[in-house]
Amino acid sequence: MDPSRSFIKDVKRLIIKVGTAVVTRSSDGRLALGRLGALCEQVKELNTRGFEVILVTSGAVGVGRQRLRYRKLVNSSFADLQKPQVELDGKACAAVGQSGLMALYDCLFSQLDVTSSQLIVTDSDFKDPDFRMQLCQTVNTLLALTVIPVFNENDAISTRRAPYEDSSGIFWDNDSLAALLALELKADLLILLSDVEGLYSGPPDEPNSKLIHTYVKEKHQGEITFGDKSRVGRGGMTAKVKAAVYAAYAGTPVVITSGFTTDSILKVLQGERVGTLFHQDAINWALPKLDGARDMAVSARECSRRLQTLSSEARKKILMDIADALEANEALIRAENEVDVVAAQQAGYEKSLISRLTLKPGKISSLANSIRVLADMEDPIGRVLKRTELADGLILEKTSSPLGIILIVFESRPDALVQIASLAIKSGNGLLLKGGKEAMRSNAILHKVITGAIPDFVGEKLIGLVTSREAIPDLLKLDDVIDLVIPRGSNKLVSQIKQSTKIPVLGHSDGICHVYVDKSADMEMAKRIVLDAKIDYPAACNAMETLLIHKDLLKSEKLNDLMIELKSEGVQLFGGATACDEFGFPEVSSFHHEYNSLACAVEVVDDVHAAIDHIHRYGSAHTDCIITEDLAVAEIFLGQVDSAAVFHNASTRFCDGARFGLGAEVGISTSRIHARGPVGVEGLLTTRWILRGSGQVVEGDKGIVYTHRSLPVVRFKKPLSKF
Repeated sequence: MDPSRSFIKDVKRLIIKVGTAVVTRSSDGRLALGRLGALCEQVKELNTRGFEVILVTSGAVGVGRQRLRYRKLVNSSFADLQKPQVELDGKACAAVGQSGLMALYDCLFSQLDVTSSQLIVTDSDFKDPDFRMQLCQTVNTLLALTVIPVFNENDAISTRRAPYEDSSGIFWDNDSLAALLALELKADLLILLSDVEGLYSGPPDEPNSKLIHTYVKEKHQGEITFGDKSRVGRGGMTAKVKAAVYAAYAGTPVVITSGFTTDSILKVLQGERVGTLFHQDAINWALPKLDGARDMAVSARECSRRLQTLSSEARKKILMDIADALEANEALIRAENEVDVVAAQQAGYEKSLISRLTLKPGKISSLANSIRVLADMEDPIGRVLKRTELADGLILEKTSSPLGIILIVFESRPDALVQIASLAIKSGNGLLLKGGKEAMRSNAILHKVITGAIPDFVGEKLIGLVTSREAIPDLLKLDDVIDLVIPRGSNKLVSQIKQSTKIPVLGHSDGICHVYVDKSADMEMAKRIVLDAKIDYPAACNAMETLLIHKDLLKSEKLNDLMIELKSEGVQLFGGATACDEFGFPEVSSFHHEYNSLACAVEVVDDVHAAIDHIHRYGSAHTDCIITEDLAVAEIFLGQVDSAAVFHNASTRFCDGARFGLGAEVGISTSRIHARGPVGVEGLLTTRWILRGSGQVVEGDKGIVYTHRSLPVVRFKKPLSKF
């Protein structure tokens, strides 16, 4: 839970205000049934959990206007329609729309077995102390009966001089009514639903506007630039902020968040950092000062551009210095890692996670050596990939170029930080890293050692370490600054990131790797490969999770030896329908399951085609292997299995950036766009087009003769920088 929202755990009574822009559709002004249905489902969930929920809803005027326009159209002659159309009276719209709006709420709540009630008020009502007392008593009675009170201002009979503009009354719109009710009914929280995610520093559609997570009146009231008011309501964000400040500084916290998402209210009550929080103590919260997400990304980009100006030798030296620094600080790194491991064990983390977390003896030296191998590889930046003569004296070059800024979100493995950082430097990219909390100390010391070896003229902010989980949603919104996101972790992590960003995402969610033992397999070879694929590193994404066996091998003594060997190594075997009958294994719960441990599924198939069908049905397109002496069968498997890596007579564990000679890897991708399989330096590059001319102009293509002639590729060597 965000520390600034720790008060959420004590919330019992809350008021939810629904704006007109949430209630109606922007395209035609009709009711947004999907959004209202999702709102009612959230209220039902809260009601079930024991929360006391009060609704304040707008939308009556909009609903009434839609209905009256239709009636007017039906009853108008063609001649009437040619005359200038007079705007419909707002009070009449409110009178017509109120009954329809409440009927809809009643219908939706009834479908969820929830009872709602209607309370229509005017600002003049609140001048009477007896009215206020009776209002509180009625609401308390309704809440005790788990009935949802639904409030709305009675615009049809409001006596204010200008009910749609005048803000001189006790309240003047449903935002200020919600704030008034929050104080009158002693609510613990007020949620104002809007058509945007919260309060921004400027109009939300402007690229430089930032979402303000916590509003501090002393800081923000003079900095914010408001856009246009709501297209259908009265005051838009200006009215919401005014109401929020009024309620919050009188003692009721307020959150402005989106009414367009299906779970925003539930997220607020789980303490997640969504929307904008208004709280009377906001100015006193001494939160750790962190670089803003955008500032962090912009700084990394600036540093990466300086890195790209360096010569190949200068970038190589940085990598060599990092390798030396890791070895020099090995004792300190190991000590911090051991603290993380002990904490993870005490917290009861799974053995597979602890295995990935642990930096075993020799790991630091291995990482340092892999960095040196990477440093000695050919410079990938600025290589000329293709040269074409477009026309006489007009030469076009396609060149390799860094992607820009890469965000890596990874779990458990601190060694991934080292590999990713070294690849970013080699490829000239800026980098933002967010590791799991279980590796916090390990990641911190590794980041400190690595950035300490980056020279000042490049800048240590080339590689940023994100320490706050709450910063991730902000980073995922920066599609104008961050160029690629690479998640390394669980299926849940990858899915969440893909759903939360417009930035391209590269990675794999599952590692459902198969080994198929064909009838012609050398069974001694098969035993070696299968055992290695399963037990060498069970927690790895390239470990075997399903063993497929040709049916003709069932009578083979050596197949029994393989099963016995797997069991003797502690591997728990689960079977498909045929394997259960033949071997008596427990039935597999699902073939689409990544064990990440000493366990795997076994199934018997008719032939190579059945094996391929099984892999395509249950696999994750990561790494799959066939063991066979029949080259024709091998070619069928290699040609038809649609996975990022497909092997013949070799362990799936070879699917690795270092083993592929890439120096290191940022991860293994099952994506089909940009990069696939182990992603090394090449996967962190894109291309640019360099055109060299001598004054040519298009001018309607007059006088230009296009030749489009391929030219020999000449390696383009960048001039040495001043550094």
